[in-house]
Amino acid sequence: MSHYHAVVWLDHAEAHVMHISPDDVEASLIHPKRPHHKLHSRVGTLGDGRAPEDRDYYHRVAEGLKGASEILIVGPAQAKLQLIKHIHSHDPDLVSKVVGVETVDHPTDAQLVAFARKYFLSKDKML
Repeated sequence: MSHYHAVVWLDHAEAHVMHISPDDVEASLIHPKRPHHKLHSRVGTLGDGRAPEDRDYYHRVAEGLKGASEILIVGPAQAKLQLIKHIHSHDPDLVSKVVGVETVDHPTDAQLVAFARKYFLSKDKML
């Protein structure tokens, strides 16, 4: 089935990708191969003390969004911004399809779908 809208909620541990139509939802769950853990800085170590960005994870999330005409990206912290950065660098065909980035804590899948439908309805009415 063809879905016009997609929403992704993500943090560094998982991504919930939902392709939404008025009467159907196609959901998938994506996990990083190496869970992201922020490392504590220590005196005498090189770098900023953080684990490197998991490019494969963001690539798989971006792949999961393909096919949608409008994309909403949500999440509680920095992962959503890192996904945007990844899309700008590696998936330029998705850049124009991203219509919003919102901070959303930890919703259930049903709450996420309801939030996205309300967001897209409001956006479409503005046009």
